[in-house]
Amino acid sequence: MSQFVPDSLERTQIWGQERLARPSPEVAPELLGQVLVRQMADGTCYRGRIVEVEAYGPGDPACHAYKRQTDRNRSMFGPAGHLYVYLIYGVYHCLNLVTDAEGVGSAVLVRALELEQLPDWVPDKKRGRPLRVAAGPGLLCRALRIDRTQDGWPLAIREGEAIWLESGRELIASEDIVQTIRIGLTRGIETPWRWYLRGHGAVSKR
Repeated sequence: MSQFVPDSLERTQIWGQERLARPSPEVAPELLGQVLVRQMADGTCYRGRIVEVEAYGPGDPACHAYKRQTDRNRSMFGPAGHLYVYLIYGVYHCLNLVTDAEGVGSAVLVRALELEQLPDWVPDKKRGRPLRVAAGPGLLCRALRIDRTQDGWPLAIREGEAIWLESGRELIASEDIVQTIRIGLTRGIETPWRWYLRGHGAVSKR
């Protein structure tokens, strides 16, 4: 599989709320190949191609919104096109894109990215394997400095810090997408709501 070649001039389509306001299992595979943009306070942008995702939604025992709305999962019940960021094990942050209708607890977990450029703060010991720097939900949040501060943010282009989605340049063929069960769960483990790009070096786990 060819690796991602950045060309900002060819990115003209921005993902808006209407494309995310659908059930998470519909949205998730369509996110593969799209570009997540993290803009820092000074305007510097870091881009990463989405190569692995998981869907979570109503009736799903693995979903944080399965039982009820809480302070932690409140963003999942908000409008589509916002961020839901949570902390696991007291160490790792995970980035989710809120989907479906407002009031429905639904989101897509972005599990792995292929970064165009490594931020300066990435340690030297990790630079030898650039495809693995964001090969996991906790790793990508650490690489792009995403934490609970961004929970509830809209996906939008704006001045200062921001996060948004750009359409990727290439279409992903169905045979290049693997659909399988989600990982790292104790409930809902049999649900095949995980998708990733076949053979890609930035996928967290095959």
